[in-house]
Amino acid sequence: MALIEAQNVGKIYHTGKVETQALREASFTINAGEFVSIMGPSGSGKSTLLHVLGFLDRNTEGMYRFDGKTIDDYSSNELARVRNKRMGFVFQSFNLLAKATVIENVKLPLLYSDVHEKLWDEMARHAVDSVGLSHRIGYHSSDLSGGEKQRVAIARALVNNPAVVFADEPTGNLDSKSGAQVMGIIENLHHQGKTIILITHETYTAEYAQRIITLADGRIENDRKVREDTKSINRHFVK
Repeated sequence: MALIEAQNVGKIYHTGKVETQALREASFTINAGEFVSIMGPSGSGKSTLLHVLGFLDRNTEGMYRFDGKTIDDYSSNELARVRNKRMGFVFQSFNLLAKATVIENVKLPLLYSDVHEKLWDEMARHAVDSVGLSHRIGYHSSDLSGGEKQRVAIARALVNNPAVVFADEPTGNLDSKSGAQVMGIIENLHHQGKTIILITHETYTAEYAQRIITLADGRIENDRKVREDTKSINRHFVK
């Protein structure tokens, strides 16, 4: 069974009497362990699609299933649990608590989980170590570089060992070197078996994935596999 299944998914926003169709007839499946990029310019509908896929928003048309269930199959408490336990989120703006330390930020999802508190430190330290930031574990996030902040955000997304990681423009606020480091971590997570869904407007970032779904004006314009030789050429060009 596909982990993610979308059939003619659409999203309409209403502002007063104005109706905006942000997403139209999106159909695709993503299997467990895949690395898929969703690419498109600003306003193409990619962030709207991520919000639907991550149960952060509700589709208004079509059918979307995660792990075989639609959003209507869950109570509000069950939805919160799915987002906390089965999904990890990484955003362009990091969304860290500035006055909290690295380990405190990474532990945040555990506050809303059913994991016993005595395990929190161990789980958070493991997640921090996985992104190579053990030497910064006691630093406040306000004292970190942009690349380090994003690595903390990735560790936080991983702390509950989710089935899928959604990364929304994770390199958007980073220089090219830091961006490459972050993408290397994300790529390694995929090699470890994680399902990765990456939102980006950058071709060379998108091509870290196995497959690229391209959106334009709310519609899927293309869904293609990424050639390995293309990946290596583009990474050499970026460097």
